Amino acid sequence: MARVCSIRGSKVRVGRKIHRSGLAKKKGGIGRHVTKTVKRKVTPNLHTKNIFVPELGRTVKVKLSAKALKTINKNGAYVTLKKAGIIK
Repeated sequence: MARVCSIRGSKVRVGRKIHRSGLAKKKGGIGRHVTKTVKRKVTPNLHTKNIFVPELGRTVKVKLSAKALKTINKNGAYVTLKKAGIIK
């Protein structure tokens, strides 16, 4: 399965890490210099959860991010999953 949240749609993004060389001025050097940037992946905090929906009387298995789990706690499971199109 893809690393995508089924509620928010958050997925793997591409970021950059800055490489610096040299010794800091505070430590007696001439300062740190940017030498290059390297691509890296920023992955969402995904969890596979079984969420009980009282209105349906059953559990639904969902792959969601930690932020989506907070949304479910705030708005309720049925409303959030229906808005995302997971349940009908």
